[in-house]
Amino acid sequence: MMASGIQLVIFDWAGTTIDFGSLAPVRAFVELFRREDVAVTTAQARVPMGMHKKDHIREMLRISDVAARWQAAKGSPWTEADVDRLYHAVAPIQLDTIRQSAELVPGLLPVIENLRQSGLKIGGTTGYFVAAAQLVLEQAKTQGFIPDCSVNGDEVPKGRPAPWMVYRVMQQLNVYPPSAVLKVGDTLLDIEEGLNAGVWSVGVCDSSSECGYSLDEWQQLTGSQRDAAIAHAREKFLAAKAHAVIDSIHELPALVKSINERIARGEKP
Repeated sequence: MMASGIQLVIFDWAGTTIDFGSLAPVRAFVELFRREDVAVTTAQARVPMGMHKKDHIREMLRISDVAARWQAAKGSPWTEADVDRLYHAVAPIQLDTIRQSAELVPGLLPVIENLRQSGLKIGGTTGYFVAAAQLVLEQAKTQGFIPDCSVNGDEVPKGRPAPWMVYRVMQQLNVYPPSAVLKVGDTLLDIEEGLNAGVWSVGVCDSSSECGYSLDEWQQLTGSQRDAAIAHAREKFLAAKAHAVIDSIHELPALVKSINERIARGEKP
């Protein structure tokens, strides 16, 4: 079945539509490990960004430096029991950090309005657990962003990079085939998720975890510093086989038109 054009745009949450720089997850994991007397860097906390949070904890513990610090602090290597305990412990921390970083990415609402005026449906996917995902959705609603549906990692058999969240959104919104869907996100796992689902997979740079700046920090950068950060993120997204990369969410409506032209020429994701 050939798509006539993009019918559905699926957004990631933190770092794409809300929480510029994806700070809430980073702050939560740094604090979680601090409470265990294990110091981790923000860079280490970002390595698994986009995963379901239990998988995120496990991948952090697999980082050699973090594993060594854990063993030094605890006297033994980490276990799956530790992963389970940390996953339950991170929940209240994560909810607090979400409340501190809940502003929509600048320019999102006009983009959503443009897409809706073009007849597109809007979905969301996130690696957050149920309570965190609900809180993010509530915070977004108070600012005027209400997607047609949103799916979190607890609602599917496996989170990113598996395609199940994307498929769940497609099913709920009755959109098919995958070539009629565009997934936009700010992590390499977002790109991989989209590719595995067979949809158009797009990376966004400025607000991304790959850049990793808060909005205030971003605004204080010089033009050349911003350009360098975007170029670095773009290179990583393209290396991950993204179908397209945008500097900012503002560029998404124009990209949708461009991809529709590619579809009209017979291209598929």
